[in-house]
Amino acid sequence: MKNVDLLVLGHTAFDYIMQVKEFSKINTSAIVEEMERLNGGAAGNVAVVANKLGLDVGLISCIGKDFIGSAYEEELKSAGVDISDMIMSETKNTPTAFVLTNPEDQQMFYFYWGAAEEYQTSEVPKAAIDNARAVHLATGDPQYNIKAGKYAYSQNKLVSFDPGQDLHLYSTKDLQEVIDNCNILFGNEHEIEHICDLLDSTIDELLENGPNMVVQTLGEKGSLIYVKGEDCLEIEPVPTKAYDPTGAGDSYRAAFLSLYLRDNSLETCGRFASTVSSYIVETQGTQTNIPTPDQALEKMNDHWIDVEL
Repeated sequence: MKNVDLLVLGHTAFDYIMQVKEFSKINTSAIVEEMERLNGGAAGNVAVVANKLGLDVGLISCIGKDFIGSAYEEELKSAGVDISDMIMSETKNTPTAFVLTNPEDQQMFYFYWGAAEEYQTSEVPKAAIDNARAVHLATGDPQYNIKAGKYAYSQNKLVSFDPGQDLHLYSTKDLQEVIDNCNILFGNEHEIEHICDLLDSTIDELLENGPNMVVQTLGEKGSLIYVKGEDCLEIEPVPTKAYDPTGAGDSYRAAFLSLYLRDNSLETCGRFASTVSSYIVETQGTQTNIPTPDQALEKMNDHWIDVEL
């Protein structure tokens, strides 16, 4: 893999995004009002958004035989995302997510791991990590993330970690280990609270013993940025008409890192991330409405008049 600003590890997946009036109950069916098959996976989302926002990006995921020659593969290549070190399964299909959203923006997720089983026998991509400035650990195999994060951290790379919907796969011991070897912990409101419960810690205690920063996204309520020894930084949301919240968190992380790696202030990073995620929720799909950097900066400046880059 070539030298990159950001190496993203975790799931690249096909997404089936569905809008429903209500979730089905056991032994019943519910009507799916809209459905699309789209590009997704938390790692894929972060990589694509960060790439469009100007970072050189590498992506390592476990993919299946159905990925080769797919539109998703071609789009990653044409965008310039380095996928030369992808882990290929000869027998399993690419991970696939089924995401159901009701009118209250509540969601249910089903996830087919498929080729992601290859993580269990895959080596840490040390050469790719050595060629990266920063490593983002997205949803994926806990043991693979732990080993990759530990190596990256030992090489003084910036390491960010977002367990996402895979948080339940981490034992308390494993969760502590990966958090001990990261600089930035990302999570939504429920995930950060659950992490604190699992580790019997407050956010301040997490900062004392683990990452330098905790970034907690709160959906339509904005986000909070915690740094050891500093007051919590509150980032307000950018108002928009949300259609599909899927992928908002991934785009927030990508946008935050895209400015953080360019040495912008935390407030600017948070505001930019909030702005980018406001675009993503306006349409169905996680990669269908990514703004250009100029579009995002213009919208951010319209919302906050004191922005400086």
